Amino acid sequence: MGREFELKYSCTEAAFGALQQDFAGFSPIEMETTYYDSFDGKLGVRRWTLRRRLENGRSVCTLKTPAADGSRCEWEVECGSIMAAIPELYHQGAPVELMAMCVSGVGPVCGAKFTRLALVLEIPGATLELALDRGKLTAGSRELPLLEVEVELKAGSDERAVAFAGQLAEKYGLVPEKRSKYRRALGLARGEYDV
Repeated sequence: MGREFELKYSCTEAAFGALQQDFAGFSPIEMETTYYDSFDGKLGVRRWTLRRRLENGRSVCTLKTPAADGSRCEWEVECGSIMAAIPELYHQGAPVELMAMCVSGVGPVCGAKFTRLALVLEIPGATLELALDRGKLTAGSRELPLLEVEVELKAGSDERAVAFAGQLAEKYGLVPEKRSKYRRALGLARGEYDV
């Protein structure tokens, strides 16, 4: 099991461009994500995220669950099918309830399609990934623009990640985004956005 600790921010086009200019060496990754739920909605009720993401054509299936400290527990496997990935995620240590909740199958509920510019940064006390995401959240024929900055802790101290992200937010006028891409795309599917 991995632990995911990240800070998300919405941003303007100007801030997005300034970040690209001020940090050199970004690697582009084409991302296409489908989010799934069990047919009875039990994964969503527990705030679990089950997704299949194409990352430059490579298929990666992931389960994320909330952790007590506000971060997320994460299990990931390279697999071409979400149903084939579920037992693999379980064998990696995902909660036993996953198998029972998905025994009747899962279905797509929403998605995202975006280009990520990713850069690994070494700062005192932490290794971080700075990601600039531009694209859209999707739910059927409905779409919502996505322009987002993420700071994800790869190693080291949560506090160092928070401090670095706070400095970026202040310098570039970034606005904290409390909802994950999945939660916003799910809101789109539920008609919470006027688009």
